[in-house]
Amino acid sequence: MTPRISFAIPFMNEEATLAELYEGISASLEDCLEFAPGETATSAFEVVFVDDGSTDGSVKQVEQLIEQHSNITLIQLRGNFGKSAALAAAFSRVSGDVVFTMDADLQDDPKEIPRFLEELDKGYDLVSGYKKKRNDPITKVLPSRVFNALVRRVTGITLHDVNCGFKAYRRSVIDNVQLYGELHRFVPVLAHWRRFRIGEIAVLHHPRMHGVSKFGGGRFFRGLMDLFTVYFLLKYERRPAHFFGALGTFSTITGVGICGYLAVIWAMGASIGHRPLLTLGVLLTVVGVQFLVMGLLAELLIYLTSQGRPPYVIRRVVDHESESGDPPLSRRRGRLTDARRSTSPSSAPDPED
Repeated sequence: MTPRISFAIPFMNEEATLAELYEGISASLEDCLEFAPGETATSAFEVVFVDDGSTDGSVKQVEQLIEQHSNITLIQLRGNFGKSAALAAAFSRVSGDVVFTMDADLQDDPKEIPRFLEELDKGYDLVSGYKKKRNDPITKVLPSRVFNALVRRVTGITLHDVNCGFKAYRRSVIDNVQLYGELHRFVPVLAHWRRFRIGEIAVLHHPRMHGVSKFGGGRFFRGLMDLFTVYFLLKYERRPAHFFGALGTFSTITGVGICGYLAVIWAMGASIGHRPLLTLGVLLTVVGVQFLVMGLLAELLIYLTSQGRPPYVIRRVVDHESESGDPPLSRRRGRLTDARRSTSPSSAPDPED
């Protein structure tokens, strides 16, 4: 039976929280879901944990959970590829009509899950959490507020906290928004640009009780660079020649105009060989032509490239059921799945800190 709800949960060195997180999700759904005949809480949802380079016992903890629960899958990446790549790996595996993303550190409260579902029922395609009272140090809170203010200003989206990791998506959103780099911060912006309806609710935010944050101060500057990327994507993703063409046309016309003026005064007998204006005119003309060519090449790349290779490499995939005819996980630690097969288009669905 295909689960109705999926959870995509990246983790890195969160050994102490994973079991409690799963139990919290399970308890929350048992209280709010109505089950069809023959359906159980376990078959109604699935949890896809993605190991993003853990060095503690987190992977072993998830393997123990898999032995106890048939609705858990572990995707173990070959090292730390970042949150966006980990989420993309999870999105390629989930099968529910509704997909939740949560941080694995227990700062997100599973008791909020029913409120997300209620909000989706109002017609939204994506519901983002908003940490109204944030239990983080000021070194994280202040940069986050500045960053969110910039996002609202640049993109026009009115979310309080675009970077909150606690979100609920309809399946159509993750099928149409591709993640790479560190663009997990901007999924609501990208979804809004694709005309999906975006909602927001205030959620509880608990102080971190185990482990340490995996995000340093450099994330603010990385976020700014990604904001510039998103702005460019929003305006020129399918028409980069318009951006480069505007720059190229302005530069070329200005350069040709300068060179034309100099040609006229040269024809009248003036010396132009040592004028800095000549160098500027030639430079603007050459740069303008380069911008025009760059825009055409960008258009060609978009035309020839539909999707690049996944931004991650899977080491193995482990779930409760082995392949047909194999012994169950209680007698076998799990199956090894060829990474090339598990990420190929024929075997995988399209697809805060």
